[in-house]
Amino acid sequence: MGWLFLKVLLVGVSFSGFLYPLVDFSISEKAAGQRPNFVIILADDMGWGDLGANWAETKDTVHLDKMASEGMRFVDFHAAASTCSPSRASLLTGRLGLRNGVTRNFAVTSLGGLPLNETTLAEVLQQAGYVTGMIGKWHLGHHGSYHPNFRGFDYYFGIPYSHDMGCTDTPGYNHPPCPACPPGGGPLRKHERACYMDVALPLYENLHIVEQPVNLSSLAQKYAEKAAQFIQQASASRRPFLLYIALAHMHVPISATQPLANPQGQRPYQAGLREMDSLVGEIKDTVDRTAKEHTFFWFTGDNGPWAQKCELAGSMGPFTGSWQTRQGGSPAKQTTWEGGHRVPALAYWPGHVPANVTSTALLSILDIFPTVVALAGASLPQDRHFDGLDVSSVLLDRSQKGHRVLFHPNSGAAGEYGALQAVRLEQYKAYFITGGAEACDGSIGPEQRHILPLIFDLEEDAAEGVPLHRSSAEYQAVLPQVRKALMEVLQDVASDNVSRADYTQDPLATPCCGPYHIACRCHTE
Repeated sequence: MGWLFLKVLLVGVSFSGFLYPLVDFSISEKAAGQRPNFVIILADDMGWGDLGANWAETKDTVHLDKMASEGMRFVDFHAAASTCSPSRASLLTGRLGLRNGVTRNFAVTSLGGLPLNETTLAEVLQQAGYVTGMIGKWHLGHHGSYHPNFRGFDYYFGIPYSHDMGCTDTPGYNHPPCPACPPGGGPLRKHERACYMDVALPLYENLHIVEQPVNLSSLAQKYAEKAAQFIQQASASRRPFLLYIALAHMHVPISATQPLANPQGQRPYQAGLREMDSLVGEIKDTVDRTAKEHTFFWFTGDNGPWAQKCELAGSMGPFTGSWQTRQGGSPAKQTTWEGGHRVPALAYWPGHVPANVTSTALLSILDIFPTVVALAGASLPQDRHFDGLDVSSVLLDRSQKGHRVLFHPNSGAAGEYGALQAVRLEQYKAYFITGGAEACDGSIGPEQRHILPLIFDLEEDAAEGVPLHRSSAEYQAVLPQVRKALMEVLQDVASDNVSRADYTQDPLATPCCGPYHIACRCHTE
């Protein structure tokens, strides 16, 4: 454990409150070339239909819509899972949960996280000479060596998990609503399980908790300021950088930054969407002012909207999962229906990514890892298999060749966590298990196993309302291809170097800056 103590000691000393003192800002021969910078922004619980460029009914994303007109928009882009931790683990490893071990969310009391033998995108780029930063929600383990600073990120500023997993003094809008943290010295209050009242939500800078409970009303602006500092300082060093920003938007609670003048005319969700859009615009403007020609900008979401939250959930656009809604429950977050994992996605890199292009290629968050590694001129780890593709040709050459086959794992609605229960084959989607997540009305669609899978043609039926007739020639032609694809990936996983996440829990793993204070309270900024 001596090495860990030494690393903690060195990391804990901050440089102007920003980067480690041991980060080398000198220009090496390898770094002196014009290797691209990368800014990856991940929205939380944002629906495909929340992007105005995707869905004409949405009028709240003017900055993102402008980015779409200046770059490339992907209309068939998918999260690798439909809930938080598994989706983020796949983004940073390029591997499905069956390989990287992360198949469900980590808790406030989790001892483990993304398995330590998994190599992150940040670690690969760090070894290639990049300065690496992460701002926002981590949710891949916060205890011990699972912290971002030990997973390849030179700098970290953010919250360790979802911002509803702890009380705050500015709770914002939620369904059901949650009260503020109890005042110092006050008794803890019992509330229904949706509210975390026993510990306040912490805000980290590197290994230190700098605010607990965090002020959600000012969090977006703090993220923008820290992102600007990182981009400017890394650019000034002339070293290439990776900045991964995992936003709190559009997860509940929706921040109440300003009272709504007309609550009937503008829903809290719309106000939050506008705040997120403005934040992304601010970060993009910083990039444009400092390193526009050398920075690749990728925006997407971790999964679809959380329908259980009613009016505080986003839009699935046309991907309404009609077959499932007739059975009951939601076809959005936590499910393998299109509304659960088809997410908005944009790429922006002036002079490289063509402007005002809409790509219909079948792509995934899994592709970010191998694509960024390729564009950086780095090498993929050789001791494991990847589910993502290098899609540089889609981004730079307008190729429409993405995945022929994509797999969608169970993320809580039905079946075993991480099991590949839905298969996308070109325009077809096959379900071996169906089920709905909890809907706004409290209904939950029953789990149903299909020996002969339901198969939908998404080109003709984006709403997934009517499956192909099992006796039809089209169904009979697609079925053996789907079965073959599923069998091949399961055989590949069985022969791969796979990991297993530690999901054990212990109250001692709970982040707390002052363990003797009610709900943990500290403000060191």
